[in-house]
Amino acid sequence: MKSAFESKSDGPGSQAPFNLMEATVATAHAAMREGRLTARQLVRGYLDRIWAYDQNGPRINSILRLNPEALAEAERMDAQAAAKPSQDPGPLHGIPVLIKDNIECGGIETTAGSPCLLGNMAVEDSFVVQRLRRAGAVVLAKTNLHELASGGETVSTVHGQTLNPYDLTRTPGGSSGGTGAGIAANFGLLGIGTDGVNSIRSPASANSLVGLRPTMGLVSRTGLVPCGLTQDTIGPITRTVADTAVLLDVIAGHDPADPVTSQGSPHIPPSYTAFLDPEGLKGARIGVLRRFFGNGPEHQPVNTVMLQALAIIEAQGAELVAVDDAIDPEELLATTLVHHYEMAHDLDAYLVRRARDVKVRSLKDIVASGNVHASVAGTLTTAVALAGNEAEYRERLQRQQALRQRLLDLMDARRIDALAFPHQRRLVAPVGAPQAERNGVLASATGFPAIVIPGGFSAANRDAPQGVPVGLEFFGRPFSEPELIRLAYAAEQALRARRAPHEAPALE
Repeated sequence: MKSAFESKSDGPGSQAPFNLMEATVATAHAAMREGRLTARQLVRGYLDRIWAYDQNGPRINSILRLNPEALAEAERMDAQAAAKPSQDPGPLHGIPVLIKDNIECGGIETTAGSPCLLGNMAVEDSFVVQRLRRAGAVVLAKTNLHELASGGETVSTVHGQTLNPYDLTRTPGGSSGGTGAGIAANFGLLGIGTDGVNSIRSPASANSLVGLRPTMGLVSRTGLVPCGLTQDTIGPITRTVADTAVLLDVIAGHDPADPVTSQGSPHIPPSYTAFLDPEGLKGARIGVLRRFFGNGPEHQPVNTVMLQALAIIEAQGAELVAVDDAIDPEELLATTLVHHYEMAHDLDAYLVRRARDVKVRSLKDIVASGNVHASVAGTLTTAVALAGNEAEYRERLQRQQALRQRLLDLMDARRIDALAFPHQRRLVAPVGAPQAERNGVLASATGFPAIVIPGGFSAANRDAPQGVPVGLEFFGRPFSEPELIRLAYAAEQALRARRAPHEAPALE
């Protein structure tokens, strides 16, 4: 099958065709300015790849629902640019974006992967999608997720199991694994995920991507199907740190409908792209959390990649500070998270607002229906049982506050700019197995920001001829996204670890 970019009848064909693989916002916009690319061609190229590799071929199964208006939206972008050639078309003009299917897009069903939410047709865009459209982006598709964003393997009753394009026997992480696998396989240019515990950074780690969990209050959650709003965030999943910065410029901002965003607006710089400094590691002090590494044979593939990556980072001028403090990720997972205590309250409030579209009115109704994936049934039952357990809930909130202060004190005392560790202590789980030993809890329990970048690949084998991706996580102080972007960009440029998956090569 030929790519849309080789078709002279669909746009300019006299110049070298645009290379869709690993495209960035910058390369796409440069091609548009040079007359080598239209927004329609860009959308058509991604649709061709989705047909070839997501719906056929390896059947990665990341795209839950295509936007039927995507080509028409792209044509409108092209017409607007042609009518006003001297006017700035917007920072995301014509850029196709994949949106996790627990975020509302006007005129497109939002199911969160659950049959109980079939028919949930949003009249309006979520705040984040409004921002994307205003910037000129094209919503290309809604992506699969772990049902109700309540697991780490990206399997749902509505759409089944999404596969990891680097190793089809493995999951793509989760819960935003549909966005992760889709961006990794070049089914869209930018991606949006959500993160309650690990859910943006896990797919980034598993798919050789960049995933940013922003500080709580930087990005609005209006229009999100919630799991627990103390921890729920929305953020970018992209192939490069530069594209994450461009995307964050668009989606960060105050939303009166999400009051917590009033805390973030004073901290937003003119542009996050100003911090894309290839020399950004020089003089940085990075704390390496030793307890966030495993020490068994099952951890060696990740540890090998991490040690190599950290050595390169150190060679770029960063000072690595060993942090042996007793911060145990498993203990934090067991004692600080509150989403199961909040899920019934927050999801019930959402369902009541959507009453005209869905039959269920509460989490209890969803559980009683019996129409939930086996992988989330226990989680949902637990959330129903914990609803109203005020004493334990308050105790966990207090632990979260204590953890915030402990980390700030640690970083101040050791003069640490960011903490670093593998996002996952072992390789991403095989299909059918639970996701084990992820380290995302530090950011989710505090509301502080964290970014994952490609750290490298494990040794190749028969199932994964490139190996399996391993993600490196940087964790920072509240609203330190500029610093994290600076460190992550410099590390990305030094490591050069990102590779497109063999399972979804360029079309002819």
